[in-house]
Amino acid sequence: MSPVALHTSFDIAAWLCAGAAALWLTRGRGIRFPASSFTRPYLAALVLGAGLGAVLFGTANLWLSGQPGLARSIEGALAGGIVTIELYKWANGITARTGARFALPIAVGRLGCYAAGLDDFTYGTPTALPWGHDFGDGVPRHPVQLYESAAMAGFAIWYVLAVMKGNAFVIRNGFYLTLAFYGAQRFVWEFFKPYPPLAGGLTLFHLLSFAILAYALAMLATAPATEFSHDGAVA
Repeated sequence: MSPVALHTSFDIAAWLCAGAAALWLTRGRGIRFPASSFTRPYLAALVLGAGLGAVLFGTANLWLSGQPGLARSIEGALAGGIVTIELYKWANGITARTGARFALPIAVGRLGCYAAGLDDFTYGTPTALPWGHDFGDGVPRHPVQLYESAAMAGFAIWYVLAVMKGNAFVIRNGFYLTLAFYGAQRFVWEFFKPYPPLAGGLTLFHLLSFAILAYALAMLATAPATEFSHDGAVA
């Protein structure tokens, strides 16, 4: 199987697992998330923005690294989706916060990147640590894909447990909590990747991670006082 097909297979499997977990929370555990817009224009804006962001940022990072071709980035997809959805909501007077149902699908790992190896260009910098992984070029490297997978898996477990306990703040703001954690942990792991600095010693994805984290913190800081209880009623 080619690296692209292998990576895509892991991506699909991760999203299916996240979708199954979300379905279990809503139907199996009776969790009622705040209402979100799932109209066709809303979803179209989300898909368009995520697709453009994935290719734009993935390819830009590839070119900045001196490599030709096209690439895609999950972080770029997040950024593109955020921008287009917020613009769509602003243009249509939608004040509802972006759905917490999207929290678990975001909290997917990078196992596909790890399996794809050197061709995926998501490997880490060389290391002498005992868990350094040789992706085929004879150089032990930080398995940053596994670092991120472990971090996001830990968050996913915490998120599911909090939702099961009926934590109203988490249920309502799961999307922004996920973005905040993702941006923070991704910022750290970028120091272990061989990408060239863009500004102030920071890479393109450092800056993007910081922007996502700042957006999430701003949304959490302005969260409305009205929350939802375990059964979906306004508390």
